[in-house]
Amino acid sequence: MTLGYLTTPLLGLTATGVVGRLGDPAALGGLAIGAILFDLIFGSLSFFRTSTTGLTAQAFGRGDGREEQAVFWRALISAIGLGLAMLLLTPLILAYAPELMSDDKAVADVTRHYFGIRALSSPATFINFAILGYVLGRGQGMTGLLLQIVINGSNIVLSVTIGLTLGHGVEGVAWGTALAEVIGAVVGLIIVLRQFHGMRAERPALGEILDRSKLKALFELNADILIRSLVLNCAYAIMTRVGSSFGAITLAANAVLMNVFMLCSFFLDGLAGAAEQLAGRAIGARFRPAFDQALKLTAFWSFFMAALLALFFLVFGSQIIALLTTSEPVQVEAQAHLFWAALTGMTGALAFQLDGVFIGATWSKAMRNMMLISLLGFGISLAILVPAFANHGLWLSLNLFLGMRGLFLAAMLPSKARESF
Repeated sequence: MTLGYLTTPLLGLTATGVVGRLGDPAALGGLAIGAILFDLIFGSLSFFRTSTTGLTAQAFGRGDGREEQAVFWRALISAIGLGLAMLLLTPLILAYAPELMSDDKAVADVTRHYFGIRALSSPATFINFAILGYVLGRGQGMTGLLLQIVINGSNIVLSVTIGLTLGHGVEGVAWGTALAEVIGAVVGLIIVLRQFHGMRAERPALGEILDRSKLKALFELNADILIRSLVLNCAYAIMTRVGSSFGAITLAANAVLMNVFMLCSFFLDGLAGAAEQLAGRAIGARFRPAFDQALKLTAFWSFFMAALLALFFLVFGSQIIALLTTSEPVQVEAQAHLFWAALTGMTGALAFQLDGVFIGATWSKAMRNMMLISLLGFGISLAILVPAFANHGLWLSLNLFLGMRGLFLAAMLPSKARESF
């Protein structure tokens, strides 16, 4: 799972590298805001992936093959519906969102072109969420890795080819990403449907798939995860918006450094994904020793990997920045704030790990509430630290936000475990 997630931040690195070679801070800033806007909306709606993982893992723990398949079909139907709805909403988003994210017209125009193209693959994007959630819920890490390699590998090749080789810049990067999502959805559906063919004896009836009580539970779970994801991505969007107030150079530098944070986060997401599957399986089987062991193992390895990542970026961060942008002012600004970006893995390790545990256990309401409290703390820290320390205060606030998320979830863990076992 870690290897699968590790391919995802390569997309941001590739996109930033392609556009950074243009030497235009407005293009790089527009790409950053377009990616943040896409993640704000689509990342918030990725509850298909997380809820599907938790529910599949619990059915797997109970040995209920019929419910495993039913969970997938419910997620797939929802994914197609939401993808079509997103296509209808895209013109409205493009009309207002770019100007809300930046005061610079050139940056907003780049954002509008990038997002408009990527949104065309909305149905495929949501279908990929459902597919990945199902295979990870069953603990099929190799299949998840294969799907991530297909999607992200296609994305990198197409983005470089269309964006850099053919000279289409930001729009080329967007087309590469959109086409890769479609390729991934086709390959993923083939894999899952072939797997279902070998499980024909456990195939659920249509009535089971559309069972009202199961759909209600799914929608409630999705609503909680949606709120949690909206709050999380809202925090990242606020950070981008505050950073843009310091000018195009600082905005571009923060965009480069956010790739460091995203690399850390996707690396830790591998362990969070393992925590989802292991915790969900233990909850489904009602076996407390496995749950406790999963907690210990994922916690240890999360902090160990976070420490290695922090050390790596502190040592090699300057060289990575130079690879991502050729603009000297942007390089200088990014290097001045590199420490804070390198620290995000350590401050966020507990939050990522416990997010996985809470999702696998479907303790969605507690996770939602702790995220809301953390956002309040983030707002307070921004109000105090940004006026005092400018962009340093912004990055310090992000680290505090990550730390609060982990500590608040840890405080809830003992009582939730007692309830479930």
